[in-house]
Amino acid sequence: MEVSAAEFKAKCLKLMDEVTKTREPIIVTKRGKPLVKILPAEEQPKSLFGYMRGTVEILGDIVKPVEVEWNAMKDADPYEDRDLYGPVAAVRPRKPAATGKKRVAKKAKPKAG
Repeated sequence: MEVSAAEFKAKCLKLMDEVTKTREPIIVTKRGKPLVKILPAEEQPKSLFGYMRGTVEILGDIVKPVEVEWNAMKDADPYEDRDLYGPVAAVRPRKPAATGKKRVAKKAKPKAG
């Protein structure tokens, strides 16, 4: 649909409501040449952040440590899953840094030529 700038000025709010309702753009012209295009706004998709707000109910104190021994912690053997994960590698402590002189990288000499 095309409307003149003068008609748009007179019926601006009505035309915007029509664009919103019909989802059809309107081209505003001035002296027969297209000037602007009025389009319906696209709805922004809802963010996933916080979409489950209000769906969970907290019962009791969630900060206090639980004083129940888990079955996984009873008689735990760190090597019992060796068949699943392969042999457990021994961890070596890092050597302490050498004291004394610090090594400084030498600059490369420019080639003469």
